[in-house]
Amino acid sequence: MGNMETIKKDVLRSNKDLVEKGLVIKSFGNVSQRFNQYCVIKPSGINLNEIKSNDMVSVNIGDGGYDNSSLKPSSDTPTHLELYKKYKDIESIVHTHSKFATSWAQSGLSIPCLGTTHADYYEEDIPVTRSLTDNEIKVDYEKNTGLIIIETIEKLKINISKCPGVLVFNHGVFSWGKSPHDAVENANLIEYIAEMAFMSLNINSDIKSLNNQLHKKHYDRKHGKEKYYGQE
Repeated sequence: MGNMETIKKDVLRSNKDLVEKGLVIKSFGNVSQRFNQYCVIKPSGINLNEIKSNDMVSVNIGDGGYDNSSLKPSSDTPTHLELYKKYKDIESIVHTHSKFATSWAQSGLSIPCLGTTHADYYEEDIPVTRSLTDNEIKVDYEKNTGLIIIETIEKLKINISKCPGVLVFNHGVFSWGKSPHDAVENANLIEYIAEMAFMSLNINSDIKSLNNQLHKKHYDRKHGKEKYYGQE
């Protein structure tokens, strides 16, 4: 896992990766990583070119506290904290407003599995949450965003290791992984899949979801108990 200094360097590097991959613009989006009882996350509204790794903020996962002498953590921190508290297997979380995936989120639609590229990474469609109620928006908005992600995962009986991210209705993408690198790659994959689904439906609006057997075959050969893709 490394030490706090290493974690902060990884988090800063991964936040910059979001920009380099075209998944965010300006100060949008954020990357965090679990470190013992803490979550290390990007400061709120900061130009990534003007900060150093030591400016990354360490937040207590349990109570949300952080050192008042540091910069303020991302406004999305409460969302990250709820996911860390609920799912011990999540080590890193990424939030983006990438163009195609966010367009699906704004449409309130899950991303259907239309081909084997999607099936290689997701066992099901990429889900979208419900909309927040007026009260959920007014009181503890960011915390409630985390809670509706959890609600969606639990309602659909999703194994988070088989679903590396979701769409939040009207908002954007939250993805996760075993490291900041993994979580960023999963956000990148969601955007790639979202763009292909959009293009496929524009080419053929009558296209159907991928055959279940072919979907399972592609997922299992990479992630199943008897997987055979790769050199392991």
